[in-house]
Amino acid sequence: MVNITYYLDVVSSWCFYSESTWALLKSRYGDVARFDWRIATIPESGLPRTREEEEWYYRRSGTMVGRVPMLHSGWWEPGISEYLAPNAVAEAARDHGCHDDSVRLALAAAAMEEGLQVGRWEVAASVAAPLLGMSAEELEATARSDAVVDRVRRSTRDFFDLQVTQRPAFVIRDEIDDRAVFSGLIQPQPLIAAIDQMIADCRAYRSWTAHFGQPG
Repeated sequence: MVNITYYLDVVSSWCFYSESTWALLKSRYGDVARFDWRIATIPESGLPRTREEEEWYYRRSGTMVGRVPMLHSGWWEPGISEYLAPNAVAEAARDHGCHDDSVRLALAAAAMEEGLQVGRWEVAASVAAPLLGMSAEELEATARSDAVVDRVRRSTRDFFDLQVTQRPAFVIRDEIDDRAVFSGLIQPQPLIAAIDQMIADCRAYRSWTAHFGQPG
């Protein structure tokens, strides 16, 4: 009845905090919804200018969500204007049969819990490759391919076409063409309310059709 699309950047801490909500939605609505995640890379203007600035944001957001311990800022490196590598590696995992959340979650944890510099292609690939049973070199080659990078660029454009700026963004569409967009919210309650209402509306439409048939 419902399609739920999650737009994220692998190195976004706010997306990292939203993963429990994503997991809850998948568990709660797995029988009535289709789930997909898509990359929406953060532009240079949205990245921290220094490691100290990133730690300031981690202190603020960490206290808001009750995070213990604080996230690790070691992944940040000067001179990187876009963290294409971890996002492209996460996307490339689809080409090697991994369509779940495991690879991108491993990359996010490597960055924000361990401080690994996943902005480097070889580091990102080395984190993900064991999960796919392949060499880091082969995975890096896939991630750098035009096909994968083009998908990352296209999904990022799709995100900006929504006229939103904050990640995570959740787009919920139902079979009767209703749509709800949530940008920057990480708690499940508003998403659950929208999904429940959409499901109720879809069931009402199905009931009507069963009783009266299609119009015309």
